[in-house]
Order: sequence, then C-alpha cells, then structure tokens
Amino acid sequence: MRYILLCAALFLPGSLALPIHLESVSFYFQNYLDRFFPPINKADGRTLEDKIKEMQKFFHLTVTGKFNSETEEMMDQPRCGIPDVLDYSTFPGNPRWRKNLLTYRILNYTPDLPRFMVEEAIEKAFKVWSDVTPLKFQKVARREADILIRFAHGAHGDSYPFDGRGGILAHAFAPGSGLGGDAHFDEGFLTPFLGTNLFLVAAHEFGHSLGLGHSNVQGALMYPIYRYWNPDTFSLPDDDRQGIQKLYGNFSVRC
Repeated sequence: MRYILLCAALFLPGSLALPIHLESVSFYFQNYLDRFFPPINKADGRTLEDKIKEMQKFFHLTVTGKFNSETEEMMDQPRCGIPDVLDYSTFPGNPRWRKNLLTYRILNYTPDLPRFMVEEAIEKAFKVWSDVTPLKFQKVARREADILIRFAHGAHGDSYPFDGRGGILAHAFAPGSGLGGDAHFDEGFLTPFLGTNLFLVAAHEFGHSLGLGHSNVQGALMYPIYRYWNPDTFSLPDDDRQGIQKLYGNFSVRC
C-alpha cells in the first residue's frame, strides 16, 4: 500500500486566519483534528477532548483538553499535511528502498528560479541524507528514475491538487512502485515575495521519499511545523539522523 505524504512547507511568518463564526471555528477545529490526529480504527472511542489532549501533548502545549488561544495559535502555523506521530518515525510496514543507489529525474523546472539554482537545491537536499547513510543519488535526464520531481499548479494528476493559496505546498510519496518516492512542489511557493527556500522544502520532502514520517521533536527537520534554517550552515539534527539510519544504516558501511 502506498502512503501519500502531503507536506506543506510555508515560508511566510503570517498565519491563516480562523473563521469568525463559532460554528465555522468548530468545523475548522474538528477538521484539523480529524486530518492530523485521525481515528486508529472504526471502533476508536476517543472523545473530542481526548483528541485535543493528544494534539496538545504532541506539540508540547499545556494539556487541558480545551480549545484555547495557545492551541489555536499552533493550529494556525504553517505545517505539513499528513497525520502526526511521535519522535522520529517510519511509516506502517517500514517502507524503504532496497538498494543504495537511487536515481532521480527533474521532470520540469519552475520559471521562478534559474534552472541551475533548482538543480543545486535538489542536489544539496539529497546530500543531507547521503551524508549520513550508505545512500547515493544520481541525477538522470531521460530514462526512468526512482524519484521523479515535479513542479505543478492545482490539479496535477495524482488526486491531491495544490490550492495555490499557501496551504499544501509540497507532497511526497513513501518508497514503493509507481508514484513511490516521487516529490511534487507547488509552483506558488517559489514566488519571490514569499521568501521561499527550495533546499529546505526539498530536504524535508526527500525524508518522506526515503520512508521517514514526522517527528514531534521541535528541532527536527521532519517536524510537521516549518522552521527556517540558514541553508549555508544547515546540519541534520540528531533525531532525523537516528530515523534515517534506522532504515538504511550508517554512512560508514557504504559500499
């Protein structure tokens, strides 16, 4: 089974305004909990208060089980669009690539960045993971590749359209056949006024492409809420290193 990873990585300090009407707020809040803290099975007996507590605990908030300003502020943060999990994690069944040399192909380029800058950002993002594992990544131009990279607007053929309004700005698929490993980026997040950084988005997405889920460690690259690092001094946090090495081992055993 393929696990779709829908990851938002916003770079704008502003927030998404919550609706004013109480009914709309309740709907928004319930939607958030259902999406990011979904029921484990049909017999899930958690109450709304239980779900709120789960969310508050995950994000290290004061656990009250009540909808309050602190919880609302966290809900308003730019974030990734898949359900949240604890510590570094892998996906059900631990999907991973069964080889150390992975190929990638950039299917198209964004007009918002020079082609060479896109290629440099993508290469640097893969290097984040190859520096700590036996994995190697090779760019190919015309043949099939393990990881296909695409920039797109709106609906783009995978049933997970981008909204173009600062919502879900990138997503990737866990390792597997077909769409497995592929990463798609919303064309909109690269506009200059948003101050976006393709390297940081891609590094997070490629973690998903390799089989990592989200972490509740606030300093982790795979934390669902976006955090800015200086790309020139970025170093993979320990939590992410432990997670990827659980899947692929240490770089010291590279062939």
